[in-house]
This record gives sequence, C-alpha cells and structure tokens, in this order.
Amino acid sequence: MKLKLHIWRQKNAGDKGKMVTYEVDEIPSEMSFLEMLDVLNEKLIINGEEPVAFDHDCREGICGACSLTINGIPQGFETEATICQLHMRHFHDGDEIYVEPFRARAFPVIKDLVVDRGAFDRIMQAGGFVSANTGGVPDANAIPISKKEADIAMDNAACIGCGACVASCKNASAMLFVAAKVAQYAHLPQGQTERKRRVLNMVAQMDREGFGNCTNYYECEAVCPKGISVASIALMNRDFLKATLTDA
Repeated sequence: MKLKLHIWRQKNAGDKGKMVTYEVDEIPSEMSFLEMLDVLNEKLIINGEEPVAFDHDCREGICGACSLTINGIPQGFETEATICQLHMRHFHDGDEIYVEPFRARAFPVIKDLVVDRGAFDRIMQAGGFVSANTGGVPDANAIPISKKEADIAMDNAACIGCGACVASCKNASAMLFVAAKVAQYAHLPQGQTERKRRVLNMVAQMDREGFGNCTNYYECEAVCPKGISVASIALMNRDFLKATLTDA
C-alpha cells in the first residue's frame, strides 16, 4: 500500500508550524496506524531527517496517549477505538491522509503531534479522588452497591483522559471528561462525602484552564474511544447546581 501523508510539523511551542507531505509505500494492511508512523520515522532517520514526534505508550487502547487527529477526526474514524487500534486495512492504496495534533487552547502543541494535556491532570488534582483514612482493605461486599449504579460508575471510570472530546468540540469543552470523573464517584457511596466539593472544585479548575462550554452537539460522545455518554454531563450539571445553591 502506498500512501501520501500530510503531517503537522512544529519544532516547539513557539514555532508557527506547517503541514509537510511525505510518501510511504509497501505498507501492509495489518499494520496499525502508529506502526505506519514508525516506518515513516525509520525512513526519515535513514535520510538524516528529524523524525515525527508523536505520543504513544501501551499501544493497546488503554492509556490514551496516542491522541491524533486523522483526516479531521480526533482519534480517527474507528468507533470506540484509539489511534493505536486503527489499522491500515481501513485505508486504500493511494490514499492521502492528514495527520494533526489535537487543537485546543488548553492543549498547547509541544512538538509536531505532541500536545500538553497537563490541564487534565490539574483538574483531577482539584477533586478527582476520594479521601479515606488509611488502614486495612475492607471486604469487597462490606458496602452494598446495586449493579445498576456499579455499572454506571464503571462505564464512566473507563474514561482514559485522551482529550478527543475536547478536540472534537467547537468550543474545546472538557465537560465530558470532567463529567465522567465526577460521575464515577457520584454513583458510589464512597464518593458521597466529598460530592459537592468535588464538582465545584473540578468545574472551577476546568474554567481556569481555558476550556469552553458545552453546546450539546454530541461530537464528544461520537469520538470518545470508551463510549462515555453525554448523560454524565447532565448529572454533573445537576450536581453543580445543587452544590452551588446549598453552599451559597
């Protein structure tokens, strides 16, 4: 398979950056997209050129590090999949592919396809946790939780913080990410003690980081590699309103 790649190249955060075109050939269909980029980088290194910088870690759809925009779609066009799970069999010989980093003010480009998603870390530090006294591990069945509530909590806990929701939103909103982190605790008894403080602190930090507001277009849900539902945003909004009124 022969492909023409248009890849965003940017030396550093202060560089203006531009799209650069490369060609790769003899790409087997069973390769993943990241493996194809590895082949390109090997070619560039052999030719004495600077390889393309991109994030990756587990390459198993778990960590969310491999966040790229492929032909205008964050995390590519495969439903509920990350870039490392996107395989070249979904492309055709002679295709032109546009590869860019996530675009959001809160995700500044560090180099080429690598962006700084530290804003998510700071939001989590603001309240994405449960405080508990140290001690022995309690029995798993000591606190009864209904299957329905446990399933919703686990579905939201599946969020890997990749940032595709932000990159897909015209306002670069992080509400789906924050809502997932709020909801995973809101549906569990362990998360009730800090429930009000959690949502207030995390939403406040989200605003400080410069993310936009939700406009209910559902692009975030459409590109989420873990299928997080926008229903979690409704829960977060209700919790935020209740916390604001009762703490006023």
